[in-house]
Amino acid sequence: MDQVLIEGLSLETVIGVYDWERTVRQRLELDLELHTDIRPAARGDDLSLTLDYAAICQRLADYANDNAHGLVETFAERVAALLIDEFGIRRLRLTVRKPGAVAAAQAVGVRIERSAD
Repeated sequence: MDQVLIEGLSLETVIGVYDWERTVRQRLELDLELHTDIRPAARGDDLSLTLDYAAICQRLADYANDNAHGLVETFAERVAALLIDEFGIRRLRLTVRKPGAVAAAQAVGVRIERSAD
């Protein structure tokens, strides 16, 4: 299976379990590996036959802007479900990083793999 990659997608959202975190927007960074068969799109040079990464990025930006979560884990699960449901993605790997969340680390986060099956 081929993969459409989106790396280093930066989104602003309300995320965190501490009271102060619920009052500010914080940056999350996402890496996505979206499994699909690119051959039909490549054959006809047809965007409608593949995953439109610009549309996916915009949808994720809208989602992050409109929703708040306590845990990065919850954000990751909901984003994976959104991608599977709205874009018909059969399988994906998603990494979500929260830069600056721990002073001694560049970023903390989670990596999940989900499938429609």
